[in-house]
Amino acid sequence: MSMPEAKPIQYEYLDHTADVQLHAWGDTFPEAVSQLVRAFYGYHTEDVKLIDVDYSMDIAASGHDRESMIHTLLEECLYLFETDPFFIAKEVEIVDYKQAGNSIIIRGWGESFDKHKHPGGTAVKAITYSSMQIHDNIEGKVHIYVIVDI
Repeated sequence: MSMPEAKPIQYEYLDHTADVQLHAWGDTFPEAVSQLVRAFYGYHTEDVKLIDVDYSMDIAASGHDRESMIHTLLEECLYLFETDPFFIAKEVEIVDYKQAGNSIIIRGWGESFDKHKHPGGTAVKAITYSSMQIHDNIEGKVHIYVIVDI
């Protein structure tokens, strides 16, 4: 499967005491999750345009509800970023999403993080459940808010 065309950025970073809140949105829940993962990786470097696409990686997660599924997915992304090959994604797409089972598989296209190549953003230490929110219909969009410990 080839990398999809670059999608418009539909995420932002909101200040939060000693942490940061990732806010992502999309027309559907899977699209909002894709944007959330892009936001997560984008926070680790000052310029995502410098991330090349050397390989893709599939990341799977599940949970007892959507919130726990998102938490598990971001924990997996954090683990892959912090361990060899130190994966950082430029683009993300949903490969499979099962709403009934709260399971998801994403594919990220990117490369291994290199502190000499990728200007340092802020290191994420942990994903939290604190104030996690999913809003299904705000002006026709799905919005997801997740606080990460930095």
